[in-house]
Amino acid sequence: MHILKVRANSGFRFHLIDDAGASMPIIDLFTVGLEARGCSPNTVISYLYDLRRFYEFLKEANLTVDDFRPKHSIDFLTYLNAIKPKRHKVALSPALVHQGLSPMTINRILAAVSTFFEYLLLSDYASIASNPLDASAGNGRVGKARRPGHRLNRLRRIHRIPRPLSDNHVEQLLEVMRRPRDRAMFLLMLQGGLRPGEVLNLHLEDIEYGRRRVTVRYRIDHPKGVRTKSRTERVVDIYEPEALAALSHYVMSERPKNAPTSHLFLVCGAGLRAAEPIGYAALAKLFERRKKEIGLLDPWITPHALRHTHATKLWEGGMRELALQKRMGHASFESTRGYTRVSDAMMIEDYLRALATLKERKSDAATNS
Repeated sequence: MHILKVRANSGFRFHLIDDAGASMPIIDLFTVGLEARGCSPNTVISYLYDLRRFYEFLKEANLTVDDFRPKHSIDFLTYLNAIKPKRHKVALSPALVHQGLSPMTINRILAAVSTFFEYLLLSDYASIASNPLDASAGNGRVGKARRPGHRLNRLRRIHRIPRPLSDNHVEQLLEVMRRPRDRAMFLLMLQGGLRPGEVLNLHLEDIEYGRRRVTVRYRIDHPKGVRTKSRTERVVDIYEPEALAALSHYVMSERPKNAPTSHLFLVCGAGLRAAEPIGYAALAKLFERRKKEIGLLDPWITPHALRHTHATKLWEGGMRELALQKRMGHASFESTRGYTRVSDAMMIEDYLRALATLKERKSDAATNS
């Protein structure tokens, strides 16, 4: 089974193709429903890859979608645990490397399959009377709306903290960001906390130099498929002077004056594509080149790490949780909470106070003796 990408009038359409080379009608209808809900192409592709895992399990277990029951969920979980990931995992110790799919990946697959079964239920698909992956199904509770994938039997996973860049790493990367365009993008992520997709979707009219702010708008019209993650638009104030100064320098000195688009960040240069908006693949590639130039090989150092660095610094500086959540554009506080685990200012303050108290008591005891 594989994913087929087909050009359509509205962009691209993705299909899950079976071993006989034919598309699967029920999956096609499911993806149409995802697109109608406003899911991005990347989200649709993720669902298809997860459903491919499910259909591969069904084939190995000699089952059909109609046959799948709650009792088969353990077998499905065992099957997922036995899959060897293609990507090499990096760990401090080989003993810490989990050889199968990560719990986060498995939970995502379970949630995708559960959403698929919810769709089958809503579509009155034959032989499907309940969601076999819904842990609350059949428990006798009545009158509560079900949210797809929210009461699944999930694996416990590691809650990893975001990794901010050190001041030394930031300085090194800034030194090698020689092109005005690259430096402006770098500083918008570092000093504004913008996601890479948000930076690439900025237009000229989104920048207010006098008010020192950037408006992050929901956009899905990027010619290279870059989309903003959140549907909630927000205003980001940037009072550190370097970012807007770098942005102004880029617009005045490097951005093509006769560009037919208002997209802010373009390919630039002297080639035929100079006036085209730059895509995410190009941003990731240039960032990777700059990393290698200064000897930074850690895979976690990505453009998104600049956003983590911004949020962590603000939290350490005393920004309140609600204000940080709004600035970062997080829909849920759970996303913001990760930064509070990096460096909890209140915990450090209490820790230092406790150390001072212990030192004082030790001094008093020595004096009395």
